[in-house]
Amino acid sequence: MAITGARCENPSPEAIAMPYFVYKVFDNRTLEPVDSFAGYREAKQRVRSLRRALAANADHTFRLIYARSSGEAERLLTQRREPRPSGEDS
Repeated sequence: MAITGARCENPSPEAIAMPYFVYKVFDNRTLEPVDSFAGYREAKQRVRSLRRALAANADHTFRLIYARSSGEAERLLTQRREPRPSGEDS
């Protein structure tokens, strides 16, 4: 997946050390890459527009993740995380 459009075309490693990845995450925890962005603002706008267009009965959602590579992004998205204890502020 290349970074395209208003984002970076063929960026140098220094220009985009860690991109923002947008993934479609299904209920069965499978992932489908949607896009990647050099900047947070563009990535956030894309995820918001995808979520607004999402049907109420959809079997997926969209997630934004900041990672060094698509492989790392997928690993982080599929990692089981312990629920935050109730009553704990952050």
